[in-house]
Amino acid sequence: MSEKIKLQKFVDELPIPNILSPKMRINNDSYYEVTMKEFSQKLHRDLEPTRLWGYDGIFPGPTFEVMKNEQVFVKWINNLPNKHFLPVDTTIHGSEITLPEGRSVVHLHGGRTPAHSDGYPEAWFTRNFEQTGPLFEREIYSYPNIERATTLWYHDHTVGITRLNIYAGLAGFYLIRDMHEESLNLPKGNYEIPLLIVDRSFNPDGSLYYPSTSDSNDKSLPHPSLVPPFDADTILVNGKVYPFFEVEPRKYRFRFLNASNSRILTLKMDSGQPFYQIGTDGGLLERTVKINEFIMGSAERVDVIIDFSNYYGQTVTLKNVTKSASLETTDVMQFRVTVPLKSSDTTSLPYYLGNMNRLITSMAERIRDLTLVRTKDQYGRSLNLLDGKMWMDRISERMEVNTVEIWRIINLIDDDPHPIHIHLVDFQILNRQPFDVSQYQKNGKLTFTGPPIPPNPYEMGLKDTVQTPFGYVTSIIARFGPFTGRYVWHCHMLEHEDLEMMRPIEVLKTQDWKKSEGY
Repeated sequence: MSEKIKLQKFVDELPIPNILSPKMRINNDSYYEVTMKEFSQKLHRDLEPTRLWGYDGIFPGPTFEVMKNEQVFVKWINNLPNKHFLPVDTTIHGSEITLPEGRSVVHLHGGRTPAHSDGYPEAWFTRNFEQTGPLFEREIYSYPNIERATTLWYHDHTVGITRLNIYAGLAGFYLIRDMHEESLNLPKGNYEIPLLIVDRSFNPDGSLYYPSTSDSNDKSLPHPSLVPPFDADTILVNGKVYPFFEVEPRKYRFRFLNASNSRILTLKMDSGQPFYQIGTDGGLLERTVKINEFIMGSAERVDVIIDFSNYYGQTVTLKNVTKSASLETTDVMQFRVTVPLKSSDTTSLPYYLGNMNRLITSMAERIRDLTLVRTKDQYGRSLNLLDGKMWMDRISERMEVNTVEIWRIINLIDDDPHPIHIHLVDFQILNRQPFDVSQYQKNGKLTFTGPPIPPNPYEMGLKDTVQTPFGYVTSIIARFGPFTGRYVWHCHMLEHEDLEMMRPIEVLKTQDWKKSEGY
């Protein structure tokens, strides 16, 4: 384990990621180029600059701001070194010693994109596209932005090394706006702040620490060896360790993203003041929800308004109250309500936010029962699997385009809730229901031990990532479309994802689906 670094809190101001400008804009189309490169960046006043990989050489990467239905084209350029600076475990499928370490592929998380632009894990490419993965299709990605106004993010998705590439810094915000959101008169401009939260550990020289093996001293393990999961010991927001942010006594909109590899966050304000939640992964809720705290698994987003109007002259600390052995502090960042009000706050805090096209259970053409199970790999390491299958097993989740399905995710793994992410779709959480785990493990019979529990108030909107607690069946409903092709679903604890907890899904055109089903 790394030597613990004591860093003073609240000495660095919160950075705001810059907005990316397109290289070209023609009518409703815009074209961007983003280069992945190695660089050094100061993450704390008292740390030496840290070696990182990032989009356009910054961490977090620049923020995309686009309009609904704007056709966006992006050329993702890999200018990364050939060798990784974090420990690569070559025993993992897709990360063999024969493959280049400086490979990457970009996934727009939450985006409803054509399969060729989804960032399929095996569609990776190296510098100048000299080497490409077996499912690489094109150099320029297209994003149709058919979603409602929402908070998406983009990040690396390379098979076998996603955990390393994101930990190295390959992540950024992607915001979609629309006219309806604009009509709500929410805080904007300097009063709308994206907050990308991660955990990292540091060596004394300021470099990132990432474990190369477990602390068990087990000689049978390969070296380096993946350690699932890994929770680091320091919190960063927008690329700064425990930053402060000076605010006016007024309403602000904050877009929270948990971009940690695996850490679960439970966020609340030490002042006791509430969050007014207006959105989830998939955009605005139907109604504003007043909450005192909320839980975020890896990759989840929560869109809130915080009102500082009664706190002028005070300092408020955002806390993470999830119990953790690796974190010595519950602090995340500090708000200093010290800036005089520049002008009267005329923004709104609307109760009703708009309609959401909900799916109902009677629309489902199929119900799938899918288990989360744990076994061991050839080295005796914990191996978490989706429905007991490995990445390379035959594709079992195949569906006709635009059909509605209910997935019942049956969690048999006794630890933290796994954040399950499905590409291509927004879904709704139907409920979570406790069941008799031991009986299911004996005979596969699902016996419920309590009534269904509706989603938390802050989960009532559209989602793309869901927390699936042990001993519960988590039911979700989704329409699989409008695009066809190969996508994936996986645990978003990145160490689990890299070690087989990811499976392909295939969305087929009607004629192809009928043929595959024997019609």
